[in-house]
Amino acid sequence: MAIFMHVSLPGVTTEQYDTLNAKLQETPEVFDGCIAHVCVPGSDGLDIYDLWESERHAQAFSEKVAPVAESVGLTGPGGDSASYSAHNYWIPGA
Repeated sequence: MAIFMHVSLPGVTTEQYDTLNAKLQETPEVFDGCIAHVCVPGSDGLDIYDLWESERHAQAFSEKVAPVAESVGLTGPGGDSASYSAHNYWIPGA
């Protein structure tokens, strides 16, 4: 079952996100099971929205991203997070 996740990252800038994303792109298998990803800048940081093939895929990503985030200077607690079982999803043109 697909999982929709939202993570709030207060205090994180788009520049920090871009640095982290570039580092993650060096090992694209880290995104195994990711159907869609969106990063939205807000007034106090970033909001991340992901759609994963399963909770197992989302958890595997979370475990892999933490040390990479620390390696680029993003440490400390994140903001609020939530996950939901997706009833349905589709990607136009796919």
